Amino acid sequence: MTDDVHEPLLLRRVRVGLDGPVRDVRVADGMVASIESAGADPDGAMVVDGRGGTLLPGMRDRHVHMSQWAVALQRIDLSAARSATDAVRLMTEADRRRTGPTPEVLQGYGFRDGLWTDSPHQQMLEDAFPGRVVALVSNDLHCVWLSPAALRLVGMGHPTGVLREDDCFDAMNRLPEFGEQAVDAFVIDAARRAAAAGVTGILDFEFTDTIAAWTRRHAMAGGLPIRVEAAIRRTLMDRAISEGRRSGDEVPGTDGLVTVGPCKVLMDGSLNTRTALCHDAYPGMGDAQDAHGVLSQDPEELTGSIRRAAAAGISFAVHAIGDRANALALDCFQAAGCGGRIEHAQLVDPEDVPRFASLGVIAGVQPAHAPEDRDIADALWHDRTGDAFPFAALVNAGAVLELGSDAPVSRLNPWHAIAAAVTRSADQRPAWHPEQSLTVQQAVAFSTGGATAPSVGSVADLVLVDRDPAGASPESLRDVQVWATLLAGRFTHRADLLG
Repeated sequence: MTDDVHEPLLLRRVRVGLDGPVRDVRVADGMVASIESAGADPDGAMVVDGRGGTLLPGMRDRHVHMSQWAVALQRIDLSAARSATDAVRLMTEADRRRTGPTPEVLQGYGFRDGLWTDSPHQQMLEDAFPGRVVALVSNDLHCVWLSPAALRLVGMGHPTGVLREDDCFDAMNRLPEFGEQAVDAFVIDAARRAAAAGVTGILDFEFTDTIAAWTRRHAMAGGLPIRVEAAIRRTLMDRAISEGRRSGDEVPGTDGLVTVGPCKVLMDGSLNTRTALCHDAYPGMGDAQDAHGVLSQDPEELTGSIRRAAAAGISFAVHAIGDRANALALDCFQAAGCGGRIEHAQLVDPEDVPRFASLGVIAGVQPAHAPEDRDIADALWHDRTGDAFPFAALVNAGAVLELGSDAPVSRLNPWHAIAAAVTRSADQRPAWHPEQSLTVQQAVAFSTGGATAPSVGSVADLVLVDRDPAGASPESLRDVQVWATLLAGRFTHRADLLG
């Protein structure tokens, strides 16, 4: 939290909501107390001039891997790599520029190998970094490329050193990196960065005991700058049930800022690694065992887990990328007789789109993935991309969408996601399948929990931005500047221009 804490507060001269009127907004006891005509009597409240900015409900990023995002900020950036050779070059150049001590594990993050013309191999890392432990993590977190020394360190043999899905997750868990205290410090700093982007709440899908981690961080920081819904790792579900955890409950010792989230499982892999489970085989895969992708869960077993969790008050979130994975996830919710969440929903058969609404399944989607993955999708899903990232189709069918970043896969910035949802482009190219675009009003509402304007009596989780997104050009949405963020009426970010 910032030290700049004042209540009651009068936000002077702010546009209230999208295309809203200019008013004064009074905040007291962590709530929006009143919305008054401009020039209202302060009546003892601290006055902050909003300078005509637009006041919106706080942004919520509904899919984050917080520890991995925080740690990725410490790794060498490989997002510009266009080949395996290029990735090694970027690693070498960055390592040469290093001024601090040599790390035990030299790590890079952010490569996308789906369209590379050469193949990554452990020997390439050995040639560049003889005897060193080197680990390069893919942008989608489903692949890690290890040097021979790294493979020995994690106790795994592999012909190429390129590990995907469960092998990747296992190797990453075995690699030493930073200690718990250091990671917590990185995460708290990352949470402050999120607040500076207008975020007041996240849903953290980290593969760890997120409830314990965030309870510890709250104590370490003396309070958190964001609200956290802490997802339950599948392997910890039985313990959560025995402890009486229920999705939505406040976690003791966190001042109500941390709540229990859903239990998370993976139904398939990812697009870039060609492990997303699809009805059709991937080009060039022939009759290979994984030609259609990878099924990570037994559907019958998952159905039983969803049903058991629901009986204990715990909801479920199922990662599903490919169209077959989405169909199977929906089947599981239907068989279990309850709703839940599907995370990503990147390729959905048109026949399955209406099932999200009818089954009460929320689509947790990450709009930035659409323009970022358009080239690999065109290559691997070339005849089905009209069904890829089907935001408009889901909305038109009555589904509830919640937007997120999947950070570190995409940047944790809600305006980046909103712009991608509206424009379906991340560069100068025309929109990719613009028929699936969202309106600005929809994109903002799906980023705030449903509202596009603060209302009297609502919790004062608020963001003040420099322009009205409803009147801005779609291309400028990425440039929205956050002037202030408030959490329950307390500033977690405040630009200098506000005094």
